[in-house]
Amino acid sequence: MRLIEARKLTLGYEGQAVVKDIDFTLDEGDYLCVVGDNGAGKSTLVKAILGLIRPMAGQLDFHVPSGSIGYMPQSMQGDRNFPTSVWEVALSGAVNKLGHHFFHGAQARSRARDNLERMGMWEMRKRSFQELSGGQRQRVLLARALVAAQSILLVDEPVAGLDIHSASELYALIDSLNREGMTIMMVTHDIHPALNSASHILHLGHDCFFGPKADYFSSRIGQRYLEEAGHHD
Repeated sequence: MRLIEARKLTLGYEGQAVVKDIDFTLDEGDYLCVVGDNGAGKSTLVKAILGLIRPMAGQLDFHVPSGSIGYMPQSMQGDRNFPTSVWEVALSGAVNKLGHHFFHGAQARSRARDNLERMGMWEMRKRSFQELSGGQRQRVLLARALVAAQSILLVDEPVAGLDIHSASELYALIDSLNREGMTIMMVTHDIHPALNSASHILHLGHDCFFGPKADYFSSRIGQRYLEEAGHHD
C-alpha cells in the first residue's frame, strides 16, 4: 500500500530551492533511509513531511490519515528549569489526537504506558526528562513518537551524540518495530542503518537517487557516498 508519493518535488524557502525535482515513494512496511551531505535538504524534507512547509513545485501526496505520522526528533533539550517528567513527554505524543478535548483519554494513556514499557522506561516515568542520559532520552522520544504513529515513524538522526552501545540498542529497537510492520523513514548521516536495515535509499544532493538498497550501493552515487563515509568491507 502506497503511503507517501513525491513527484518532481521541489522544496525550499523564500523562493530559493533546496531540494529540486525529486521522486520517491514510501510503501507500507518499507524502511527508507534518507542520506546525503550537509545542506542537501534532508531537514527540509522532514519539514515538508510534517506539513511545516509547502512544496514550491511538484507533488507530495499522502495516503495516510492526518496526524498518523509519529516524529522522533534529533533531541529535545528543553529548559532545565522546567522539569518535565518522562511520563509527560511520552504522553505529549498524543497531542494531535486531542481534538477539542483538553485531557488525555484512557487510550492515549494506555499507548503511552505500553510504549514506555516497550522502551524499558516505565520505571523512570516520574523522573525528570532532563536528568536522563542521552540514550534514555532517545528511548523516551521514541516512545512519544510511537504514541502518535499509526502509519509511519519518521526518525531524524536518532543516534546523534550517543555512544556506540546506546546507538546499537536504539537501532535494534527501530529494526524490531519495522519487522513488526511499522513503516520507517529515517534521516541519517550514519551509513550503518542504510547498510544493515534499510529496504530503500533516498540520496539527496547534487546527484539524487531513489531505489532499493542493493541498487543504491551498486550505483555510482552510492559507491561514492560509501567511500566518502569511510566505509570499508
